[in-house]
Amino acid sequence: MGHVYEEINERLAAFIDEQPMFFVGTAPSGDSGHVNVSPKGMAGTFKILGPHRVAYLDWGGSGVEGTAHMRQNGRVCVMFCSFGRSPKILRLHGTGTPVLRGEPRFAELLARFDAAPDVHGVRGVIEVDVTRVSDSCGYGVPYMELKGDRTMLVDVNERRSDADIAKRRLETNTLSLDGLPGVAGTAAEARYRRKLEADH
Repeated sequence: MGHVYEEINERLAAFIDEQPMFFVGTAPSGDSGHVNVSPKGMAGTFKILGPHRVAYLDWGGSGVEGTAHMRQNGRVCVMFCSFGRSPKILRLHGTGTPVLRGEPRFAELLARFDAAPDVHGVRGVIEVDVTRVSDSCGYGVPYMELKGDRTMLVDVNERRSDADIAKRRLETNTLSLDGLPGVAGTAAEARYRRKLEADH
């Protein structure tokens, strides 16, 4: 039987801290468009900021769906599930705000993460105001053992110059699959364009 909680309490916070990955679900407004679910991992990339507030590091990848959806309507669900002996699923529903690199609050939020005074490949920080905290059984989730974090995302970005990252973000992160603004129209986009112009 699932439960709804008033807040992220100490027990739930401990559960979150134990999980090596989480999933982020978003969707555009209206009755069409692509729903997106994105897996997130790597130690130190999720932070509980308060009983109704969390944040996670948003690494630039091959798309920008979650950022675009949250810029449009803010709706987000962050889900944790245990792959260990105690089956449990925890969902945090709320309103997400993407704070992209170069925007005024980016450095302030990034400083809240123990692992990162500044991380080269991070596109932004997603801040979530949590409006619903609930759990349910994880009886259908497989029992698996963790072998460790992948380092590829960090390694690949460390090999890229700022101009390489700027070029990739403009090519793949400007708009969502449905044409919603990802980094388009933000201080981050302007920063990427300036970096490319300065490199040529």
